[in-house]
Amino acid sequence: MAVSRQDVEKAALLGRLLVSPDELEHLTAQVAEILAYVEQLGEVDTTSVEPMAHAVELVNVFREDKVAPSLPREAALANAPHHNEQGFLVPAVLGE
Repeated sequence: MAVSRQDVEKAALLGRLLVSPDELEHLTAQVAEILAYVEQLGEVDTTSVEPMAHAVELVNVFREDKVAPSLPREAALANAPHHNEQGFLVPAVLGE
């Protein structure tokens, strides 16, 4: 697939990129090389390769959720600088 300077110019415009004329020439050559490589990858026989969502297998590393008793209120509030018997006391941020 051939890529033109106008194609790269339009992509830069859509991406809101400021590209100088010298950079535009350089980018056009680079995009052409990238597209040639992608076309080369398209020629590889992948009929025996199973489709996948990730390149590596992912395993859930989190432990199972288990119901357990929560921390007692007194222990949770023990180190709070300002608290009452209900919970933490913090300054009002939305007014009174």
